[in-house]
Amino acid sequence: MLHSLLLPSPASSGDDPVLCSRYVQTYKYLVERDAGAPVLPNVFSGFHGVAGMARGAVVAARVLTGQMNPLEGVGLANTSLAYFAGRLYALGESDLPYAVRVHPDTGEVTTHGRCDFGGRLVMGMTAHPKKDPVTGELFAFRYGPVPPFVTYFRFDPAGNKGADVPIFSVQQPSFLHDFAITERYAIFPEIQVVMKPMDMVVGGGSPVGSDPGKVPRLGVIPRYATDESEMRWFEVPGFNIMHSVNAWEEAGGEELVLVAPNILSIEHVLEHMELVHACVEKVRINLRTGAVTRTPLAAGNFDFPMINPAFLGRRNRYGYFAVGDPMPKIGGVAKLDFDRAGEGDCTVAQRDFGPGCFAGEPFFVADDVEGNGNEDDGYLVCYVHDEGTGENRFVVMDARSPDLEIVAEVQLPGRVPYGFHGLFVTQAELRSQHQ
Repeated sequence: MLHSLLLPSPASSGDDPVLCSRYVQTYKYLVERDAGAPVLPNVFSGFHGVAGMARGAVVAARVLTGQMNPLEGVGLANTSLAYFAGRLYALGESDLPYAVRVHPDTGEVTTHGRCDFGGRLVMGMTAHPKKDPVTGELFAFRYGPVPPFVTYFRFDPAGNKGADVPIFSVQQPSFLHDFAITERYAIFPEIQVVMKPMDMVVGGGSPVGSDPGKVPRLGVIPRYATDESEMRWFEVPGFNIMHSVNAWEEAGGEELVLVAPNILSIEHVLEHMELVHACVEKVRINLRTGAVTRTPLAAGNFDFPMINPAFLGRRNRYGYFAVGDPMPKIGGVAKLDFDRAGEGDCTVAQRDFGPGCFAGEPFFVADDVEGNGNEDDGYLVCYVHDEGTGENRFVVMDARSPDLEIVAEVQLPGRVPYGFHGLFVTQAELRSQHQ
């Protein structure tokens, strides 16, 4: 389900915020709505063990009898949102993007359909594409259980998809949830979470698990590569990331810097997130010497990172994080100053939402629309739920204040469940959406 809060513009005095919650009309949703019961199990957890194999057999029977067509999509479109080329998309990495629309005046959310970009996108796409704030291009990838296990691609500012770049140097199907870009490179993490489809088929195990013997590594490929001939891999032992914060180039492009939360208990990340602890690190790769250095930035359990989007792919100073209490529950937000790397804990501000209060992922909204102010000129926004009283709020925090002060809030008429990733879309973007 997609939850949207339409905030009135300053010129529309007297208008109230509008909360709209609507199911994205995915093929999976429509099939299960008509069946009156779950039909397509979750790809990561629904096929676990003997019961999972039985569910798989039921799905196969439905396909063979024509009750469903998996080519129409099996995804949830429930992971994140992206706005580019005049369209808003709901994303889930196991399927194609779904175009959705938020009405700029009423706030009504509608689904406009599954998008294959003129037939050029034939399989799933990451839920964490990267939009270059300068060029307007969108960079993305997909991964899967059969070779090539990772495929890289991009879209031009008009939304036209470029050619696929298969990455055959990834020789084992791995769980690749996020990546990073700089002005000239794309950086892919290969972590210890791997796909094991045969474990499910032969032994009734989970199709996704951890491989403690695998050494994590980072792959660097030129941003506009047409093949993987110039891709280089750098081993980074123990560095398992689910989300990247940002990446950029230094020393005239000779060094790459990646900031990301490192999952210390990676074996628990998909099924027991309450046992996971993520420590933010800065990783520096020297492209000339091949040396990799790592600097811890914070000891707190920080993940679901966010920056000022205007700095994506460029050097930036501040990052904002959800505070695990424990994960996946978010008990607060924290601000880190990356320029303090090497001086100890880089946490410079933190706000806890109070006992029994938990939030969704925070999102940074820049206040500096002209692009001439400070990087942290803006606000952090998120939904907060009080499990004790049942109260639901949308809170706005001053991103520059030393305690991330709450400067405004909206009392919500209903619950916005804890979810994954969100997005802020301006009124201008809402009004320029394609019909």
